[in-house]
Amino acid sequence: MQTTAILVIFGLIVLASLIAAPRKATVEGFFGGAGAEGRAPGLWTLVLSQVTTWIFARSLMNSAILGYFYGIWGVLAYAAYYGSFLTGGYVVGLLRAQGAGSVQDWLGDHFGGAGTTCYNLVIALRLLSEVFANLLVVGLIFAAALPEMGFAREASILIVAGLGLAYSAWGGLSAALRTDVLQMLVFLVVFAVAFVALITSPGFSIGAVLTAEGASGAWNGKILLLVAFLQVFSYPIHDPVMMDRGFLADRATTRASFLHAFWISVLCILGFGFFGIEAALQGAEYEAELLGTWAQMFPAWVFTALMISLLVSALSTLDSALASSARLMVDELGIASRSLAGGRMAMVLFMVSGAALTLWGNQSLFDAVAVSGTASLFLTPVMIVGLVMRRRVPLWAYVVSFAAAMTGAFAYFQRGVIFDGSALGEWHKYEQLLAICVVVLLIGFAAVLAGARRVE
Repeated sequence: MQTTAILVIFGLIVLASLIAAPRKATVEGFFGGAGAEGRAPGLWTLVLSQVTTWIFARSLMNSAILGYFYGIWGVLAYAAYYGSFLTGGYVVGLLRAQGAGSVQDWLGDHFGGAGTTCYNLVIALRLLSEVFANLLVVGLIFAAALPEMGFAREASILIVAGLGLAYSAWGGLSAALRTDVLQMLVFLVVFAVAFVALITSPGFSIGAVLTAEGASGAWNGKILLLVAFLQVFSYPIHDPVMMDRGFLADRATTRASFLHAFWISVLCILGFGFFGIEAALQGAEYEAELLGTWAQMFPAWVFTALMISLLVSALSTLDSALASSARLMVDELGIASRSLAGGRMAMVLFMVSGAALTLWGNQSLFDAVAVSGTASLFLTPVMIVGLVMRRRVPLWAYVVSFAAAMTGAFAYFQRGVIFDGSALGEWHKYEQLLAICVVVLLIGFAAVLAGARRVE
């Protein structure tokens, strides 16, 4: 009955998304998000789209898992990444004030083709990780809901990938914006029901949740909070889904959308983290990314609501990631023509590649955040000195900062091999991540400040 409910409700949401997608696709709507009359999206369309594409399935699971292991500090650490709406909105405002139409515009003006190539490489990896991670959560959910079906994980990934691609490829960014609103409203209602059930359940204590140290202690949650503070300036800049939405409406509407998206997202992430903390407080065993744990902890209808929340957030992120993938391949890289066919080919490429990665067997959810966040750190010294302080940064300093960040990301990804036998090898992976981030930023700032010159 529980599995049937998940399948039926999710099927209805997919059907509603197909209906909500624009009936007529245009090139400007596909790549620029314009409505049927050519109008820019309104405030709450932008807000709900920003929120639903950032509280995606991977983020919700990460928040809950970090809450389980590190208590409230783990949840606060992940919520700190959502300060990206504040830093991202600030960067977008500066870019637009200086006449740039995108991050690539500004980088191209200051560093030429090398600047945009480095940046586009990082955001291509980011988009691929978005598709991979959200399909991965879909597979985990259906594997937990249909344990008797050995192929449930693979089948669900392929089916959801196909359905998400169908309506995304029809309308592009305009379809993503319209369906984001629908999907976010459904998510808020379903998640609110589950959250109320949690806080009103017998034995729940808000005081215990807010002081919980998790199943593994709070220390590494505090370390991760420091990592988030180091990455929160550059993290939104390397996220094309957020950056693309920073140039769709007028500056006042855009500024307000980032502020509203910040507080709504933080509340959702904190709320979902409570489910992970509560699992640890009850002494529940950690099973299958917490999905198996929740199935045993909560009534069937609460578990169903949580699964629907995750599935909706996964679907809403997939369409936005695909829309940004099309813009990257067509508008920025020029690999395909600026046509509906060109954009759709780019979407197919990213969806197939992301699905292939999930079937390959990698199941690390937070590592994708840590690696891409570390890779994005090259932007922090460059943008602070070049954009905020308005100094001229030489290309060699940009390249040094980029190389340091990519080396750091690779070092974290291969930490088991690189740090084996060294003093760092005895540290927890988040302590290693903090050390890598500090070194990357020191190298980046040293190079940028050494080469920066005042603009005459």
